[in-house]
Parts: sequence; structure tokens; C-alpha cells
Amino acid sequence: MDRILKEERTYILQLVKKIKATGANVLLIQKSILRDAVTDLSLHFLAKVKIMAVTDIERDEIEFISKTLDCVPIASPEALSGDKLGKAELVEEVSFGAEKVVKVTGISSSPDKPKTVSVLLRGSSQMVLDEAERSIHDAMCVVRCLVKKRAMIPGGAAPEMEVSVQLAKHAKQLPGHQGFCVGKYAKALEVIPYTLAENAGLNPIEIVTELRKLHAEGFQRYGINVKKGTVTDIGEEQVVMPLLVFTSALSLATEAVRMILKIDDIVMTR
Repeated sequence: MDRILKEERTYILQLVKKIKATGANVLLIQKSILRDAVTDLSLHFLAKVKIMAVTDIERDEIEFISKTLDCVPIASPEALSGDKLGKAELVEEVSFGAEKVVKVTGISSSPDKPKTVSVLLRGSSQMVLDEAERSIHDAMCVVRCLVKKRAMIPGGAAPEMEVSVQLAKHAKQLPGHQGFCVGKYAKALEVIPYTLAENAGLNPIEIVTELRKLHAEGFQRYGINVKKGTVTDIGEEQVVMPLLVFTSALSLATEAVRMILKIDDIVMTR
């Protein structure tokens, strides 16, 4: 047993010396689901050579940290080298109430490298924090959609109804089952304005009928105005949404339906 402990001590000491030789003074260690990523002995040796160890970093945070610090994640200490290290002026542990966080400041990033931003949320309860996180995530998704495709379209179910009306016209020109399928696809798109009107406490049948009539007459920007409880020009109300949101939802829904239609039979098992 003493020999095993001595070998372990020697092996860990060699790893620490290799890490020190690269010039690293802070280690960010990913959380392991199988065993402890570090031991008390390794932390002791790292502290003696003045290397700070930040443990239990979640897997989904690795990419963000690597992009922020301009460093390269490695799988083992043997792969560590000086060109894979990031640079920062100060790494410290600070307290926020009863919690402690690791704060990294003075990050040196080149102008051609994309910068990242950390948003620290605080709330009176976990429910408040979860809601704030969802709101920020939704806002960032909107910005992301606008960056990828810089185009806005009216909201209020106006695009869904316009596509539905145009597909219904096109379905009448197609023969046989093709026209039937396109017509049903157009009818399915009316679920969006129907649901929107229903959730707003309006009469969905009247609202959808009126909206379909207006779009058939060429009023493409008309949609459901929830505040006024009627159908108005959504463009004038400045109710808009990114084009990528609509096209992505439409393509993903279509793809899901196509996958379901490819199912020939279902085998029930217990």
C-alpha cells in the first residue's frame, strides 16, 4: 500500500511539474460524472507551486470559457502547451451573498476575435431566476435571428394567413391528390391565427374568417391586434418579428409531418 501511495505521489508531482513548465498559473477543470476530477493531494501540490485550480466546471460552459479566454480545451495534462493557454490579468473568487463565484478580469482579446459577455442574474427565488433566464434567452435568440437574416415581417399571425391564402389558391390549380394535400396544408396554417385569437379571449371563428377575407383581398399586412381585440394593419402597429423565426418554424413543422407520413405501420409492444 505504501508503494502504491508513493507511486501516486510521484505521478501527480510529475504532472504538476509539467503544468508549471507550460507557464500556467490557473487551471479550469471540467466536472467529472464518473469520479473526482482532482484529489486533495493534487490540489496540495498545485497550491505549493502557486497554481489556482477551479474545479467542477459544467460541460456546457467549456465552449463559452474557451471562446472568452481564447484558450484551447485539452483532454489530459500531457497535451498542455504554452500556445494553448489564455491570458487574463486577475482571477479571483468573490462572494455574492451566500454564494461564491470565480471572477476573471483583464482578458486580452484581439480585435478579430469575437467577444463574449457574462450576465449575472440575481432574484428572490429560483422561479424568478428561471423566468429572467428565459426572457434573456428569448431576447438573444431574436438578436441571433436578425444577425443571421436581416429581415422583419409583420406579426399577429399575418404571415401564416398570407401563406395559407396563397397556398389555397395554388391548390386549386393542382390536379388530384396534389391539390388535396396542398389545400390541407394551407388549412393547417390557420391553426396559428385561431390559437392566437383564442388565447387573447376573442372569437376565433369570426377573427379567422375576417382575416382570411382581408388577405384574399390583398391586405397582406393585416393581423390580429390583441390589444384592440380586432384585425388591423399590424405594420402600422409596429408589431414585427424576425423572418427567420417564421421560416424556421414552417420548415421544421413541414419536416416533422413528412417524417410522420413515412411511417407505414406501428408495432405495439409492452
